[in-house]
Amino acid sequence: MKILLVYPKYPDTFWSFKHALNFISKKAAFPPLGLLTVAAMLPKEWEKKLIDMNVFSLNDNDLKWADYVFISSMDIQEKSTKEVIIRCKELGTKIVAGGPLFTIRYEEFNDIDHLVLNEAENTLPFFLDDLKNGCPKHVYSSKEWPDIRKTPPPQWELIDMKKYATMNVQYSRGCPFNCEFCDIIVLNGHKPRTKDKDQILEELEVLYKQGWRGGVFIVDDNFIGNKKKLKNEILPALIDWMRQKKHPFSFLTEASINLSDDEELMQLMTKAGFNKVFIGIETPNEESLTECNKNNNKNRNLIACVKNIQKHGFEVQGGFIVGFDNDPISIFERQIRFIQKSGIITAMVGLLNAPRGTRLYSRLKKENRLLDEISGDNMDFSLNFIPKMNRETLIDGYKKILNTIYSPKHYYKRVKTFLKEYRSNPLKKRIHFDFCYINAFFKSIWQLGIKGKERLQYWKLIAWTLVKRPQFIGMAISFAIYGFHFRKTVGI
Repeated sequence: MKILLVYPKYPDTFWSFKHALNFISKKAAFPPLGLLTVAAMLPKEWEKKLIDMNVFSLNDNDLKWADYVFISSMDIQEKSTKEVIIRCKELGTKIVAGGPLFTIRYEEFNDIDHLVLNEAENTLPFFLDDLKNGCPKHVYSSKEWPDIRKTPPPQWELIDMKKYATMNVQYSRGCPFNCEFCDIIVLNGHKPRTKDKDQILEELEVLYKQGWRGGVFIVDDNFIGNKKKLKNEILPALIDWMRQKKHPFSFLTEASINLSDDEELMQLMTKAGFNKVFIGIETPNEESLTECNKNNNKNRNLIACVKNIQKHGFEVQGGFIVGFDNDPISIFERQIRFIQKSGIITAMVGLLNAPRGTRLYSRLKKENRLLDEISGDNMDFSLNFIPKMNRETLIDGYKKILNTIYSPKHYYKRVKTFLKEYRSNPLKKRIHFDFCYINAFFKSIWQLGIKGKERLQYWKLIAWTLVKRPQFIGMAISFAIYGFHFRKTVGI
């Protein structure tokens, strides 16, 4: 068999980091981990190619070469995905599709030859057996959660690592919480399933032997879902491995706000080389937290929690939402004040939407408030339901948040707020440094310090950092570049 694995293109969004990647001459932030893992599950004797359309163009010769095209996609890639499907159909190339987009909305894709849904560890083997016996079915699905301790390491040799800013691995699937708007438990379950320490170290060893040095994103939706195993098994092993390898990686991940409550866990993560963590803050409004069942965020000083995590050597990236039924008109100003005061530089503010399968989707359907499917882009001003707040008021207020927090004046002020209180991870100075970052510095001088409308704020930040916090000058430049991307995405 000749298998072409295709990862469709992302539009220009907040998390694409497209405009920031140009500074370091990279094509994409992260490689397609799901497809690389699926590739490792296919028979070894099969020929395999992978085209990440965010890095390379997909040409007809690739499609003609393949016996099957395997596509994995999320909602936000729907437009590109449908274009690939049309091209395959025109050329007569058979398609095997999986991933979140197809798992949730498979009935919309009857023209696809084979839909391998849910988690591939459960459904792909049945498809492969049927294919071998000449009787593959149209749809393969499963209600079981697979044991990911049996998942093979990704087949990294299928990609050019130099095209990416960060590599990625997965330690766990599932989340112990049950937020009304979140589809993680729909796709991956409520109980976290984890890999063992030897398995994680093996995956990191493979990356290391492939020559990777730099950032590694542990893509779990809640890395700290099983704190006991992390503290007793995973992190101590990771600390030893990193020490033996002279700290080749820095780690970023996603976690819940209760990370702030666990001093031991934060210290262990810092020692292991973690320096960034994304946390779903959602809203400072208690009534809205109650509405969406974000109980883990309730009855606490969220800003104090964020600052505590920052003081342990983490850059906190935050997710925020407006559009809850209980959001008052004052929510827009409150979100702005919270973000500015917290020093969360990478603040992703999105409009509430209801993914299919979530409790929010079910509730809104019962209330006859559903409109369309979600676009997957948190910042495209679309709503797939009728909000309680006047729609125009909500959209205008949302735009005000974005135009304020990413304006040069507010953004650069927030960078200073963070750098004033941040305590550096002591391992950070040992982490691999690439020439592309030196090149990015000179590009930033030209693009931001000379051409850019934020040039005054840029030079003020550089001067302030050199005087007050010189050890963070690299971070200051990186944040300035991120700000350029955010403004481009928002359209400021």
